Amino acid sequence: MRAALVKEFGPPAGLVVEEVPDLVPGPGEVVIEVGAVSINFPDILVVEGSYQNLPPRPFSPGKEAAGRILAVGEGVTRLSVGDRVLALVEYGGYAEQLQVSGKLVIALPDSMSYEEAAAFGLVYSTAYFGLLRRGQLKAGETVLVTGAGGGVGSAGVQVAKAWGARVIALAQDEAKGDLARQQGADVVLTSTPETLKNDLLAATDGKGVDVVLEMLGGDFLSQIIRATAWEGRIVIVGFASGGQNPIKPGHILVKSISVVGLQSSDYRDRDPELMRSTMGEMFAMFDQGKLNAAVDSTFPLEKVGDAMQYVKDGKVKGKVVVTTGLG
Repeated sequence: MRAALVKEFGPPAGLVVEEVPDLVPGPGEVVIEVGAVSINFPDILVVEGSYQNLPPRPFSPGKEAAGRILAVGEGVTRLSVGDRVLALVEYGGYAEQLQVSGKLVIALPDSMSYEEAAAFGLVYSTAYFGLLRRGQLKAGETVLVTGAGGGVGSAGVQVAKAWGARVIALAQDEAKGDLARQQGADVVLTSTPETLKNDLLAATDGKGVDVVLEMLGGDFLSQIIRATAWEGRIVIVGFASGGQNPIKPGHILVKSISVVGLQSSDYRDRDPELMRSTMGEMFAMFDQGKLNAAVDSTFPLEKVGDAMQYVKDGKVKGKVVVTTGLG
């Protein structure tokens, strides 16, 4: 089989695609013939060597992969050879085969392609756990989704709308703002940190936002706190702006604001059954047309370095997917 390998940490261009031995499942495991795998921003950090969890080299990155089961190991009864599935993993997805615990594998609806499934897993689980579990979103509340038009941002807009929220999307530019509108955002902003507080207060008639799915950090977060409603909830999933400004306790205290963090992959590792049921719920909503996977573009496995650089350059509207040619 072919696999994209990290032999030395560095820029995405350093990834090499080589022939490696086929995989054999151990007890409780399956081997998946991979059809598509998505590019997530943490994958870039892994390749560059700056992520918190780094496996020994050489290894294949890739935190989610969709395909069909090629082989099952001893003790696996829930899954069968030929099943169309999505697997959520820490690494290993950028390859034609993936060996993974059966606990981390979710069956796909017939209506979902491998490309759509690969674009779905990590970002939609992040949006779901962020908004509903950590943010305690209620129908009728106003949600701010930062980073709208990107992977998690696109998922956040759709999940919030599906649960009956009024959605304000903060996008990097008008092109990503247009995507957020197509996905159901009620208000789209392209504010700077200097204008964000006033723009949010104007969009909420001075009340502020109830729930925030926040992935920018820095001065954006400082201003978002000041435009959050009484008993609002801010869920931090990243800091793409590069800044981690101190949070002023007085701004939180005065309006009884909750600020919580989310590492969605922890649910995969700590409670795989919850992760499977959550993904199953969202797959059902996809099947019903309530959610859709926003695939910006696809690249062949040989061009995985180019795909990763495309994401790093911030050109993406939605998700970038790498394919292997599996039909």
